[in-house]
Amino acid sequence: MDTNQKARNFHNYKVWQDAVNYATHVYQVTSQLPWFEKKGLCDQLQRAVVSISSNIAEGAGRPTDTEFAHFLDIALGSANEVETQLIISKNLSYITPEQFDLLIVKLVEIQKQLTALISLIRNQYNSR
Repeated sequence: MDTNQKARNFHNYKVWQDAVNYATHVYQVTSQLPWFEKKGLCDQLQRAVVSISSNIAEGAGRPTDTEFAHFLDIALGSANEVETQLIISKNLSYITPEQFDLLIVKLVEIQKQLTALISLIRNQYNSR
């Protein structure tokens, strides 16, 4: 059982900061999507991108490393969902190849940060 309780401030995590900035950028891009997609792909993409930083924040508020890592896993899943939705948006020409490339580069960085933080937390827990 993981009894290690930590006080974490999610504002201090670079991955959370990057995810919030990324969500803001995605909202700016999705504001340009066709009106008929506002309740479809646009809505789903916005929900998924907000879920990344939201799950980091929620997990940081959990008392154990195990719970924190679980919420980081969910954030990573949301990042993968965003990637899929961006590919679909590009395939439908809702976003330009340039917008897609820029968004993917930033998303991959967030995915790498999440993976590294999950690994760090789990390795620390397993080494106890």
